[in-house]
Amino acid sequence: MRTTWTFASATKLIFGPGAASQVGDCLRDLGASRVFVVTDQNLIEAGVWEPVRVSMAQSGLSWSLFAEGQPEPSLHLADRCAAEARMYAPDAVVGLGGGSNMDVAKMAAVLLRYSGSARDYLGDGRVPGTIAPLVCVPTTAGTGSEVSHAAAFTDTEQQVKTGMLSEFLRPRVALVDPLLMRSCPAKVTADSGIDALTHAIEAYTAVDNAAFPLPPGERSAYQGKNPLGDLFAERAIQCCGRYLRRAVANGHDLEAREGMALAATLGGLAFSNVGVALVHALEYAVGGVVPVSHGAGNGLLLPFVMRFNLPGREAEFCRIAEWLGETPTPDAAIDAVIKLKRDIGIPERLRNLGIQQSQLRSLAERAYAIRRITRVNPRPASIDELHGILLDAW
Repeated sequence: MRTTWTFASATKLIFGPGAASQVGDCLRDLGASRVFVVTDQNLIEAGVWEPVRVSMAQSGLSWSLFAEGQPEPSLHLADRCAAEARMYAPDAVVGLGGGSNMDVAKMAAVLLRYSGSARDYLGDGRVPGTIAPLVCVPTTAGTGSEVSHAAAFTDTEQQVKTGMLSEFLRPRVALVDPLLMRSCPAKVTADSGIDALTHAIEAYTAVDNAAFPLPPGERSAYQGKNPLGDLFAERAIQCCGRYLRRAVANGHDLEAREGMALAATLGGLAFSNVGVALVHALEYAVGGVVPVSHGAGNGLLLPFVMRFNLPGREAEFCRIAEWLGETPTPDAAIDAVIKLKRDIGIPERLRNLGIQQSQLRSLAERAYAIRRITRVNPRPASIDELHGILLDAW
């Protein structure tokens, strides 16, 4: 069947060592003179923020710094950040850090343009139009948020992770500088790196575009597997297989840092057009009840979901195995992911996170309800089947 698909990204992508030195020029090109920067205290203390600060100073920009970023940010944090941004009334927003900081910056850019609170814009396509000009500068290699249309938050009231999806969230400029990632701790490198791999594998094995189960009249930020998504996912998987262990073992291995930065950006390009699926749905449920990073949660669940998805995706799994340096068989792809997890220290079982077996049914029900991403999965899953995946992972 012939299908029509689209592909979108950040307006401009600048990639390579030293890219952060161009942030001031990019902001000037956007017409900015007052900039609101979303980051965290660790990046300031580690000096990672310095190249961005110097570049903005050299371009004659003034700025206000919100340095309260946290891992797995809550909706409350996003609202607090947006309140400070509104008080400063900037011309543009910069997100500096991992996916958490960039996602908070996205919400600030939304709430600078529109009324309400962060909760009002959760879900698929609820941002009504263009947001404040946004520049993203990642300091970890994982989420791909610098090119994506997504932002993830923790809903502490409902005890679930949730997301905001809109094409309007894609940054105007993404500056990916591997030099900013050298001080990233090994655990964060591992968690973010397995997240990039998850994005790429879920995109590459997603439901076909022609079969994407979108009800008539409904729109989605995702559209299923397509040729350009496959292209980016392939290279992202190859980079993860080649460089992730090295980046975890030696943060100053610049070749590995650059390879993983590319994997994250390409994975972001792939998943933000194709979609993510059951791994993310299950992790959103798990991450809402136990303190685990999004990347580690995804990495833990990935091989168990792969096992469920294997029927009908054997050819894709063979290629994934080969790209990860293994014999091209479907089972070898799953085994390669399990081995990579162990080598970089990703938790192996849900019980290791403190999850009780009695909680699994409720988690399956919560994951099942996240239809915007469960429908991207190549194999439909019932609540009972999701419960089974979680039992296997427990």
